[in-house]
Amino acid sequence: MKTEPKDQTTGRQGSVSPGLPVISLLTDFGTTDYYVGAVKGAILSVNPAAVIVDITHEIPPQDIVAGAFTLLAAYKTFPAGAIHVAVIDPGVGSTRRPIIVSANQQFFVGPDNGLFTYIYDREPQHQIFHVTADRYFRSERSTTFHGRDIFAPVAAALSTGVAVEEFGAEINDEIRLPSLEAPIRIIHIDRFGNCVTNITRDRAPREIVVKGRRIDEVRRFYGEGDDQSLFAIWGSAGFLEISVNGGSAAQVLGIKRGDPVSFT
Repeated sequence: MKTEPKDQTTGRQGSVSPGLPVISLLTDFGTTDYYVGAVKGAILSVNPAAVIVDITHEIPPQDIVAGAFTLLAAYKTFPAGAIHVAVIDPGVGSTRRPIIVSANQQFFVGPDNGLFTYIYDREPQHQIFHVTADRYFRSERSTTFHGRDIFAPVAAALSTGVAVEEFGAEINDEIRLPSLEAPIRIIHIDRFGNCVTNITRDRAPREIVVKGRRIDEVRRFYGEGDDQSLFAIWGSAGFLEISVNGGSAAQVLGIKRGDPVSFT
């Protein structure tokens, strides 16, 4: 009897077990227009049993780096078999490739534009597939809305148990953003003004310097001190953050994403 090749990254036969699969959505679509609802409709048209979870739709427009960080911070909270549809896609309609990434017993569906770079970095045993099997796309397709017409139905087909190998050939020439490891820098500023660095616990510094300001206090929680001095704190995404209790460290420092950080 012939058996299907086992996908080493999922621990399955390269597919999701049918049932109540979780499909997450991460986009820069916002919630004012019809876009998010249309993506959900395209998923449910293929698999009405899918459980759809919104990570966020408030990524700044066309900000691939912000989308990559947010996906990195969220994906490990999802169960094995989860499918993440991530669409920050300034190249929609062009020759950029639609892809599926298999990693951490999960799938990631979206454009090959660097959006999944930090997943590649964290999950070295990943596999990447170029989606070319257009039988899984919507029959009527727009060149401006691949989130609805390609990524959503592909994710839904995955959720019904279609093997990832059915969508296209494996590739190894994916597009990547600069590494998350170096240089040491601010990689994200959240809505509270906390400045997330790419310093991880294995490098735990005694002090950091940013914008000429030395920060040598590491607090356990934001309200540990009553003053509004700058301090460092280990954030929920596993990176060292620069914060101000009750204020915005980004405003205090005049800092932006990408600014360099040094440490001892």
